[in-house]
Amino acid sequence: MNIYENEQDHLPKISEAELSDEQVMEELHAIREELGDKLVVLGHHYQQDDVISLADHTGDSLQLAREAAKLDAEYIIFCGVHFMAETADMLSAPHQKVILPDMNAGCTMADMANRVEIDRAWENIKKATSAKITPITYINCSALLKDFVGANDGAICTSSNAKKVIEWALEHGEKLLFFPDQHLGRNTCFDLGIPLDEMIVYNPNMQNGGVTPEQIQKAKVILWYGYCSVHQGFTKAQVEQIKKDDPETTVIVHPECSFDVVQAADMDGSTSHIINTVKNAPAGSKWAIGTEINLVNRLANEFSDKKIVSLSPYQCLCATMYRVRPRWLLESFRSIKRGEPINVISVSEEVKKNSLKALERMLKIS
Repeated sequence: MNIYENEQDHLPKISEAELSDEQVMEELHAIREELGDKLVVLGHHYQQDDVISLADHTGDSLQLAREAAKLDAEYIIFCGVHFMAETADMLSAPHQKVILPDMNAGCTMADMANRVEIDRAWENIKKATSAKITPITYINCSALLKDFVGANDGAICTSSNAKKVIEWALEHGEKLLFFPDQHLGRNTCFDLGIPLDEMIVYNPNMQNGGVTPEQIQKAKVILWYGYCSVHQGFTKAQVEQIKKDDPETTVIVHPECSFDVVQAADMDGSTSHIINTVKNAPAGSKWAIGTEINLVNRLANEFSDKKIVSLSPYQCLCATMYRVRPRWLLESFRSIKRGEPINVISVSEEVKKNSLKALERMLKIS
């Protein structure tokens, strides 16, 4: 099934490689001013500062998509990754065009679950049990997986509302299939009082997902094997080292981190929760944050009255998000100025119907 209509899969072609970084930024700001209300630029929290400087709105993926739906701009440039632009297209008006500056800006977690694998897993799981299973997908997935969830009476969740959505799912059915991020699913379900031995991991790279019918029958929660490559990089040892070096430092991590890291940390929560917690913390407080480095650095610069460092001594950079660079963005701006927009993301009406059903169910729940 092809989910795109009239997609121009163009890679950026910057002929003016001789331009300095300063000249690129100058032209970007000039075109941005020229286009005015015709264009809105959305910047995800994990973007670089020079990209964020061009954004009209910053936030997480759903927050930005919903913001775009309130606006009347003809063109929406989403400085994020592919699944985010899809969500924005599904929520935007028919006359609006959503543009992704680099079509290679994907998400490693989202790529760890595709529709063929999910359909096959669903069939295997249904054969093993007569219990009612409710599928829940993290919003970090393709439109085709959102379509699957909508078609099978499930819902979408974000890291902010995962608890409410999972509670609904377990009231709605006897078992839960949660994809694509195993860590968010495990951490959230554990917080809701579900023991680890009632959760299993389904790995599509193994025969029958690497689980037996008996394990499926016993499990309350079936977790997909996927994970975020950035948050997977944080370790329990890093938390212990921070606490050993300075016990006054509060460790706060994203729930996409592994179970051991979340349990060792002082706090965990969504990107918006991390931002608000640090923002409202007293001056002089110390924080080690387990999430993407661009956001950590931005918080450290914005709240210089607090000591803010990354939990990891290594560069925890979202490489796919990093593909959205000013020079690539310039080609998108120029294409709009020419009236020939490139990299337009357009989800088909067929896929959009059930995807929106799952999104609307999530909004109703939360």
